[in-house]
Amino acid sequence: MHRDSGSDSQSLTPERKAAVEANVKAFMLGVAHDVTAEGPTAWRKHLADESAFFMASEGQLVFPNGQPEGQWIQNLTQFIRQIDLRWGDNIRVDPLTPTLAVVAAPYVEIRTDPEGHQITESGYFTGLAEYRDGRWQLRDAHWSVAAPAAKVP
Repeated sequence: MHRDSGSDSQSLTPERKAAVEANVKAFMLGVAHDVTAEGPTAWRKHLADESAFFMASEGQLVFPNGQPEGQWIQNLTQFIRQIDLRWGDNIRVDPLTPTLAVVAAPYVEIRTDPEGHQITESGYFTGLAEYRDGRWQLRDAHWSVAAPAAKVP
C-alpha cells in the first residue's frame, strides 16, 4: 500500500514507539493508583471527556459516549466506597501513532460498598489511550470479567 507524505508524520521511529509504550504503561499504573487512593471519582481525570468516548463491559455498552460519564461516575459513589484496582504484571501497549495506543492488561479489582462488603473481580481490560491536552486519557474502554472455572462433574 502506498503511503503519501502526510501519513509519514504519524509513523513511529523505534525510539518514539518505545517512549509511547513507556508513557502509556506509566499512565495505566497511575490510573490504578489514583482509583485505589481516591475511589471511583478518580476515573473522571482518566477518561476522555468527549462524545467519542465509550465504555463496554461484559458485552453491554455501559455508556455510549463521554457525555453521561460524569453522572455515571457520581452514581458509582452511592454503591462503591472504595476500589482497589491492580493491573497484572504484563500491561500490553501497542503504539499506533504518537498520540494513540491500544492498551490491554489483566486486572483484579476489589470493590467495597458503603456497608463494608467486598466484591473481588478479575478479568481483562482493553482500551484505546489517547494523548490529548498534554496528558494520556482512555478514549475507549472494555472490561471483561473472567468466568468462574467450570466444575468437573
